[in-house]
Amino acid sequence: MANDGEQDVLRAAAMYYLQDMKMEVIARHLHTSRSTVSRLIKRARAMGLVEISLRPASSRAPGLGRSISQAFGISSYVVPVPDSAGHLERLDQVAITTAKLLASWFDSDMILGIAWGTTLAAVSRHLAHKPTRGSAVVQLNGAANYRTSGIEYASDLISSFGSAFDAAVNHFPVPAFFDFPDTKAAMWRERSVRRVLDEQRRADIALFSVGAVAGAVPSHVYAAGYLDDDDVRTLHAEGVVGDVCTVFLRADGSYEDIALNSRATGPTPAELHRVPRRICVVAGDNKVVPLLAALRSGVVTDLVVDELTASRLLSAMPARDAAGGRLTRALGGALPVGGLAGGAVRGRLGWPGDVQ
Repeated sequence: MANDGEQDVLRAAAMYYLQDMKMEVIARHLHTSRSTVSRLIKRARAMGLVEISLRPASSRAPGLGRSISQAFGISSYVVPVPDSAGHLERLDQVAITTAKLLASWFDSDMILGIAWGTTLAAVSRHLAHKPTRGSAVVQLNGAANYRTSGIEYASDLISSFGSAFDAAVNHFPVPAFFDFPDTKAAMWRERSVRRVLDEQRRADIALFSVGAVAGAVPSHVYAAGYLDDDDVRTLHAEGVVGDVCTVFLRADGSYEDIALNSRATGPTPAELHRVPRRICVVAGDNKVVPLLAALRSGVVTDLVVDELTASRLLSAMPARDAAGGRLTRALGGALPVGGLAGGAVRGRLGWPGDVQ
């Protein structure tokens, strides 16, 4: 049951947004000051009681979102940004949207799987506090490398999501990549590791981005000592364009026979398929090619992407992808209305229920 303070927040927000009452009038109803009413309304937004959606008339986001949704059978949330927006601004806007969407989807008695990385670190900075009960956050891939334990980086990131939702936190204290596949196989038999793997398998939501091999802002796994020169050369020879949860992908979405993946600690696309909602968060021109690979692998159910990246994604798609041909063949028939996940197709920047 909500306390008196929370009831005041709800009353003030309802009168302001639903009844279109002025703050002075609300103050008289609540027997308080106008400044207090202003604080109550701000608190309502911070608590997630109020969600504001902007729909610029000139935005290309609606059409871009529909095209991506129809091509890959997913729900897409395209975030409008100016054509002049730089990488950091695009990332920040996508992170803000993702944080709001995640807060609306994640609730009590749920498990959230988190992959570490620069994009998710940006999301963590915009999380509002939403109390839940019986929930948990679990790290999806290890973070240590031969230079560092990775504990400070990954632990702080995963813990920030746990704090935002009052959720139990399950870290994954293994390297990002083992030196030998046999070492990974042995560690996967350890009870402490199996406990975390079981938590990952029971996740209700997985949140991740795509890693880019190249670009002006290389992804953390490629820029922070996780791969040696021989590994990088091997990846180029294998035709790798990026990764999801440190599992490497080729442009066509294939990954099974890439040797380095036998040493990776993140879940494969096939393993992620067990998770009902799989949210991919992307911003930046260098993410277009790995994003297309991730979409082709079928690992994404919900995509949050900025308008410029979405536009470049569609430009990079061959006709067979744009027409949904690859997915149609894989299903042996027509692409179902609403997408593979059975969700509504969302074509504009919108919150849950904001369907177009």
